[in-house]
Amino acid sequence: MQRKTRSPSDVSLNLFKPSRREVLILSPLVLAAIGLALYLRYRIIQNTPIGLACEAGEESLTCTIRLAAINVFMRGGFGWTALAAAIMQLWRPNIAAFGIGLVCAAFGLVLYNTRLSALAVALLLLSLARAWPGGR
Repeated sequence: MQRKTRSPSDVSLNLFKPSRREVLILSPLVLAAIGLALYLRYRIIQNTPIGLACEAGEESLTCTIRLAAINVFMRGGFGWTALAAAIMQLWRPNIAAFGIGLVCAAFGLVLYNTRLSALAVALLLLSLARAWPGGR
């Protein structure tokens, strides 16, 4: 019995590739996440007068946002969320997991969760080279 071998032209590998529309939606979301994270880091979290006022007991929306952001990044929330989304994206590629992973990784890279967020970005890049059963 002879085995049938496929020629390279017969093999069509469907890779996960976001469409143009999805890229046009994700790009501003990631840029907005980076911008918001930079604003949080340099204008709210690391701003000395705001920090002193919040530590002195001021109860304002700025202090609440500052405290919430500090609690999330101290527990690695941005990095763990990005990593979970990247693992889901690698396991079952879809645009929602890809977008959540990118946005959380952007927050994590700016807001002190660099190790987990960098790992998530690497897994998201790997997911672009993974075969996708629902390919276009």
